[in-house]
Amino acid sequence: MTNATTPDFTAALARLRDAQKGTKGAPAYSRFINREAGRVLAAAAFTANLTPNQVTAVSVVFTFGGIGLIATAPPSPLLGLAVAVALVLGYALDAADGQLARLRGGGTPEGEWLDHVVDSIKISALHLAVLIALYRHFDVATEFLLVPLGFHLVAAVAFFTMILNEQLRLRHTPPGRVAGETGSSPVRSLLVVPTDYGVLCLLFLTLGFSRVFPIGYAALFAANAAFLAAALVKWYKDVSALGRPGTAPEDQHTS
Repeated sequence: MTNATTPDFTAALARLRDAQKGTKGAPAYSRFINREAGRVLAAAAFTANLTPNQVTAVSVVFTFGGIGLIATAPPSPLLGLAVAVALVLGYALDAADGQLARLRGGGTPEGEWLDHVVDSIKISALHLAVLIALYRHFDVATEFLLVPLGFHLVAAVAFFTMILNEQLRLRHTPPGRVAGETGSSPVRSLLVVPTDYGVLCLLFLTLGFSRVFPIGYAALFAANAAFLAAALVKWYKDVSALGRPGTAPEDQHTS
């Protein structure tokens, strides 16, 4: 059994390595850890004859299981570990479904639609769950409850704008040119780490520490808000340049 399966798994890993999407703008965790974890999970799913939508469904179980724990269970170090593990696995599986689709010859419109719908629900539900947890279990000022609401707004705007940027680039990319095909430096990937969804997942390791978690969460909110404010200016300039002769489309990261 092992000898029959291992070559398929190894070959699938090799094929995925050769078919990786560009990493321009991707923050470090997503670029160096989550994508690699997703590749391994995609290869395993391929050998198990799973479909991308089935992998998405498993991702939903882990992700929303973790989000549900945030909203309903009293914080503790053990709960924080469980939440972080669930969110990290959900994120890796989220990366795996797209890679599995490429491995199987390409994705489908309904698969891409499902993936984006799940992501849009996830980014909203996560911060609303934090709001509930802060209100029920943390001794924070009432004004602090505005932080998860603000984080929710920032995450929603960033998610929608990045998708819109990508669609506009694809629409205005001249024939024969592939949008966003170049890579970014590891230094840039490290600089945008605070905006990485994977880092937010790991922050929940501190969920059981009532003084640490709110500070870390607020710090990530501030970093994400600052990044979005700067990025919106740049993205507006990039979109304004679309369609001009000799202008290459730019790319941005997703977390």
